[in-house]
Amino acid sequence: MTKKLYIGNLSYNVTNNVLEELFSSIGEVASVNVITDRMTGRSRGFGFVEMAESTAAQQAIEQLNDHMLDGRAIKVAEARPQQPRGFSDESRGGRRRR
Repeated sequence: MTKKLYIGNLSYNVTNNVLEELFSSIGEVASVNVITDRMTGRSRGFGFVEMAESTAAQQAIEQLNDHMLDGRAIKVAEARPQQPRGFSDESRGGRRRR
């Protein structure tokens, strides 16, 4: 069963390929996604790696948390489930219609 990991404190130079290479040394990688800014296309400094096996995901957390990558100590943790985004006028600072 796949397990999704959150990878934080990434250098802006880190790409999907770099993360895939690093995590594949631990186990089979199902997917990699470095999150980028929509406007600039520049990395936002975090991403997600999905490991094919939960045991490999646990090993990746133990071995790669605080690992130095491109001059920064990366943070590796189990990803939390994505929260639904409920957009309304109030959440964007607009007035509520009556």
